[in-house]
Amino acid sequence: MSPASQVFCSGVQGTPVNAGSVPVTHVTSRDNPLVKDLRKLSRDSMAYRKQGRVWLEGDHLCRAALARGLKPEIAIFSESFWPLAQAELAQFAIKNIVISDSLLPEISGLESPARMGFVMELPVAPELLLDATSVILDHVQDPGNVGSILRSASAFGFRQIIALKGTAALWSPKVLRAGMGAHFALRLVEGVEPDALAALRVPIVVTSSHHGSFLHQQKLPMPCAWAMGHEGQGVGDELMAMASLQVRIAQPGGEESLNVAAAAAICLHASTLEQP
Repeated sequence: MSPASQVFCSGVQGTPVNAGSVPVTHVTSRDNPLVKDLRKLSRDSMAYRKQGRVWLEGDHLCRAALARGLKPEIAIFSESFWPLAQAELAQFAIKNIVISDSLLPEISGLESPARMGFVMELPVAPELLLDATSVILDHVQDPGNVGSILRSASAFGFRQIIALKGTAALWSPKVLRAGMGAHFALRLVEGVEPDALAALRVPIVVTSSHHGSFLHQQKLPMPCAWAMGHEGQGVGDELMAMASLQVRIAQPGGEESLNVAAAAAICLHASTLEQP
């Protein structure tokens, strides 16, 4: 456990109990230091950078992390869910906390709070791999779009996400929820300056609503780095100048443009068709 994690765990104040063979601490106060920290993690998109940990809310995200071999530092269970959790989900965390059901809204960013969650140490920021199949996010700001693109990247075999400065925080609660577990299959590189992309050893392919070859008529390079741009302005000029190829998606129905997450899914899937 990291020093930061030790401080976080030692700040938990509650009543230690032993339910069967699983040690657990019971928390009932909204002023508990743990509850205060979780409140920030669940609602502040930048809190994970300050605390060095992320909050995975809900059964699906937690199981996705476990499936990738990740180990939570703290598992949080509601009082009503704890009897069900002991047999299956309480064996993985360094520390188990049971909180009163009335506190769930305090630690949740959801309208209907989940009954469990994991606190996990923020992964160490990886270095940029220069020859990896990648997706570049250029000022994509909607968390739902970012999370959806991460899901598509994972599904279609693109293992590195390069988020340029100005892109939504990749480990924020909303992006985590939209990603549905894709984070744990990807190499996430945040805060990248555009000039760092000049070192990539794979061609950059950009999408445009009105310029370039039609995607379905173009032979795509693989591996490559697909660039997805801002929801309104698209890919910036600096990144556009680095591109080896520009493509556009045919829209016979006549719409002006596609949502960036929808465009990303189409483009990344098209790349899989180029693989042997």
